[in-house]
Amino acid sequence: MKSRILWLLPAAAAMAAAIAGPAQAQFKLEGDAKIAMIYFAQKNDGGWTQAIDEARQRLEGQLKVKIPFTEKVPEVASQIRPVAERYIRRGFNIVIGSAFGYSDTFKELSKEYPKVAFLNPAGTTNGPNLQSYYGRTYESQHLCGMVAGAMSKSGKLGFIAAHPIGLVNWTVNAYLLGARRMNPKATVNVVYTGSWIDPVKERAAALALMEQGVDAIGIHVDTPAAPIAAQEKGVFATGHHRDMSEFAPKSVTCSSVWVWDKYLNPLLAKIMSGAEWKTKPYGEFLGIAHGGTDIACCGPMVPADVKAKVMARRDEIIKGAHVFQGPIHDQNGKEVVAAGKTPSDADLWGMKYLVKGVIGKL
Repeated sequence: MKSRILWLLPAAAAMAAAIAGPAQAQFKLEGDAKIAMIYFAQKNDGGWTQAIDEARQRLEGQLKVKIPFTEKVPEVASQIRPVAERYIRRGFNIVIGSAFGYSDTFKELSKEYPKVAFLNPAGTTNGPNLQSYYGRTYESQHLCGMVAGAMSKSGKLGFIAAHPIGLVNWTVNAYLLGARRMNPKATVNVVYTGSWIDPVKERAAALALMEQGVDAIGIHVDTPAAPIAAQEKGVFATGHHRDMSEFAPKSVTCSSVWVWDKYLNPLLAKIMSGAEWKTKPYGEFLGIAHGGTDIACCGPMVPADVKAKVMARRDEIIKGAHVFQGPIHDQNGKEVVAAGKTPSDADLWGMKYLVKGVIGKL
């Protein structure tokens, strides 16, 4: 689990060219399409993998196909390869993974089985019949920050994050920038747990933040431990990966959620039709408009006018507004994004600063 997204640091420069990079050679599926999925964790983990599985279920209805899956396949070649090859021997010609740790094995398999299409969220390898993809999570977390900023009475927000790396730092920073659209004096106190999944640490961090006066908490970790703790203390929270209101309905105001089927539905339909498919050599970097993440908004405690402002901002982002529009300064007051400018994708992946208003250290 820990390795699932840590790939983004060394891959930053490559991923930055994802949109503009040259296309790979064309691929055409032969014969009737048969799709299978492989999960590195259990399907009901409450976070990342469950979001993928829920997308699978929606895809079955949308595409009118049955998509079998195998869960709890570790990010180890000796575990991944037998499962993938078993599906291929059974005639499955579209195989979808679920983790960074599948990247190298999927690359090898794509070369050995050129007539099979491979897809992998959070992967870093690509080829003529292999596409990796990830989402611009800062967009949906920015919107959640707006909700948190509006709901907080104190203006003191908390954020529980996993690792101080680019893709996590951008969610922390985007959360603060969203909150300040609703309350210009809002602050965000961030705590890094050092783990993607550690409900004990997440709960302890949430309790500590609330003791410091925080009355709204955001997360970029995998479990609902923090929102549950927030509900126990009468504090608002926002979720990540999935709509976490099912775990803490009185606390969760909104969630940053994966909507993989929005991206995969048209892509799979195209591949299944036998049309030519051109993969992108550095992967797909998906915004709300294209099906990376989105916001599940909002809980019944959120006023209608707040929801309207959040959804209006969502529309702006879909139309091209950038969350990190300058001027933006870091904690030390240094300008990191000039007025009228926006960071490049490479700058986003390599984000090693926290913006002014965020309390905490990398």
